[in-house]
Amino acid sequence: MDGKVIAVLLALILCALVVIIVLMLRRRSAVPDAPSRAAGSAAPRDPFAAEDQVGGDPRTLKAGDMVEYLGVRYFVRGSLRLREGGFTWSEHLLDADTIEDAKVWISVEEDPDLEVVWWTELDAEGLVPDKKTLTVDGVEYRRDEHGTADYAGEGTTGVGDRGRVEYVDYEASGGRYLSFERFGGGAWEAGTGERVPNGTLTIYPGS
Repeated sequence: MDGKVIAVLLALILCALVVIIVLMLRRRSAVPDAPSRAAGSAAPRDPFAAEDQVGGDPRTLKAGDMVEYLGVRYFVRGSLRLREGGFTWSEHLLDADTIEDAKVWISVEEDPDLEVVWWTELDAEGLVPDKKTLTVDGVEYRRDEHGTADYAGEGTTGVGDRGRVEYVDYEASGGRYLSFERFGGGAWEAGTGERVPNGTLTIYPGS
């Protein structure tokens, strides 16, 4: 084969390769780089977000729902929606009672993080919230809040559909609480509470 012909063929092949390389480079530069992230890492998130509450959002609890806590299931019999100024929270009466036949409640509030507390009725005879500290069953509680709120009832709650409630809240270490309430100026009702850890409460919405 003539040397000139070979030279022309080589030149054509070289040009074709250059064109292919240019096209590949242009195509690659047109694709945006994926954001870099270390292997196994995740986007920052709020550890107290509602999605950490297994089976549903406790802020949506209402009469007819079911909750499961520590292996026991309870129906929500009724709810109180409370408001004091611009602050709101809820209290929910459950159907299952303790061994002592005391009422069981759940309170749900955001201040500012979501906080769910499990309450058990306490015999308040002779016990009134007139001191800065109170000791119950060997636990010392310190007074934290005192106020009056308006409430609206839903379902069965044991109180009127609407009214006012005075409350006094005490707090101890380890997420333990003592609370007093009196509705319409009546007798004090008391309960002890423990914070519900994230992920331990399962909610089954009613129909």
